[in-house]
Amino acid sequence: MTLNEYQQKSNGTARFPDQENSFIYATLGMMGEAGEVAKKIKKVWRDKGKKIEPADRDEIKKEMGDVLWYLAQLGLILDLELEDIAQTNLAKTASRLERHVINGTGDNR
Repeated sequence: MTLNEYQQKSNGTARFPDQENSFIYATLGMMGEAGEVAKKIKKVWRDKGKKIEPADRDEIKKEMGDVLWYLAQLGLILDLELEDIAQTNLAKTASRLERHVINGTGDNR
């Protein structure tokens, strides 16, 4: 499945409480799920000596899928395809690497 196919299929389960402001709901949902990923990683770091076990990987994968789902919805709301987002990001990071500014701050470095 391509990223764009995933994006279209995932939309079949999208239910937003406020269609007019669905971009807000999708953004907040994505951030909440990213927090869930971070929380699971934190617990591995804190409780398991920083060793990720297969069960941890499975749980983290589920939360990462939720992040992807919300990202896909936000892309649809903003009329952006996941494949274009991915290609744009790869071009940006490759350019930074070529220019030796991969590390640092600022969106447009």
